[in-house]
Amino acid sequence: MFKIREFSRFTRVSVKMLRHYDEIGLLKPAHVDAATSYRYYTVDQLPRLNRIIALKDLGFGLSEIGALLDDHVSTEAMRGMLRLRRAQIEQQLRDEHARLSQVEARLAQIEHVGASPHHVYDVVVREVPAQRVATLRAVVPDANEIAELFEAVEAHAGAHDARAPASPFTLFHDEDYHDEHADVEVAVPLTMPIPATDRIVVKEMAAVPCMACVIYVGSYDPLVDALNAVMVWLAQNGQRAAGPFREAYLRYSAAPKPNVPVAFLTQRREEWVTELQVPIETREGN
Repeated sequence: MFKIREFSRFTRVSVKMLRHYDEIGLLKPAHVDAATSYRYYTVDQLPRLNRIIALKDLGFGLSEIGALLDDHVSTEAMRGMLRLRRAQIEQQLRDEHARLSQVEARLAQIEHVGASPHHVYDVVVREVPAQRVATLRAVVPDANEIAELFEAVEAHAGAHDARAPASPFTLFHDEDYHDEHADVEVAVPLTMPIPATDRIVVKEMAAVPCMACVIYVGSYDPLVDALNAVMVWLAQNGQRAAGPFREAYLRYSAAPKPNVPVAFLTQRREEWVTELQVPIETREGN
């Protein structure tokens, strides 16, 4: 028999780990001296220890290894656990491949715009929930006209005391970005249904399960750069846009309104916070 340190030396398993295996019943010593509490192991225990090491290398946890070492575990049960582990590894590979694509997209974005890494737009994919909104759609000569559309919708929502404490947003319906004569739809969140008008539509905006989002601060001038950054990200990740993109105004300039949190409003342009949102196709495994 071998003392624990001798057994550790030629098995290359630390004494600490051997003691832990003993404590959890994974590999009990062949003998424990009653007087000294020294642990002793035999060569007959090497196959079990080697199997523990092999299963650890496959990524199984110690509790799972204990089940796999059980003499009563059936072949089918062992096959099932191995198949589950295979599925977990395959998912990890998919996750790592997605991370690799994100790194490639970030590199491509830097190279595309020649930007400092600190000025690169970070793309985050998240769900945007459904919400009831009042909207007004029009083709506007330039971006300055969008504010007038918002004033009309905000006034209508306010007149019915139905303004929800959430960010308004603009949908851009053109297939590509237009500086002039853009087809836009402004949307103001509502707490309840209100009457429509000949111009203003009240509807439930469906949830978007996968929205590629980037944040920019200050004026709205970076919209084109942010949109280009998302397009580069989509190409690098093998994704496609699946509808009109949005500008959501997380902090913006406007007169105080009932139910609109003060934190949403500022009169300083440098404090504006805008989120560009681009819906993307959902695919199996996303």
